[in-house]
Amino acid sequence: MAEKRDNVMALVGKYSSLAMAPPSAAFAGYVIGYLLDKAFHTGFLAIVFLILGVAGGTLEVVRTLLKDTKDS
Repeated sequence: MAEKRDNVMALVGKYSSLAMAPPSAAFAGYVIGYLLDKAFHTGFLAIVFLILGVAGGTLEVVRTLLKDTKDS
C-alpha cells in the first residue's frame, strides 16, 4: 500500500512541475529577448523569444506526455 502511495505522490510531483514548464519557458524567452533588444537597440526580439519560449515549453509537455503514455 505504501509503495502505491509513493508512486502516486511521485506522479503528482512530476505533473505539477510539468504544468510550470510553459509559463517558465515563456518568461525565460521574454527576458532573453528583452535583454537582446536592449543590447542591439531593436524592438522585436522580445516577442520572437517569447514565442520560442512558449513553443519550447509546450513541446516539453507534449514530449513528456507522449513518453508517459508509451511506457504504460
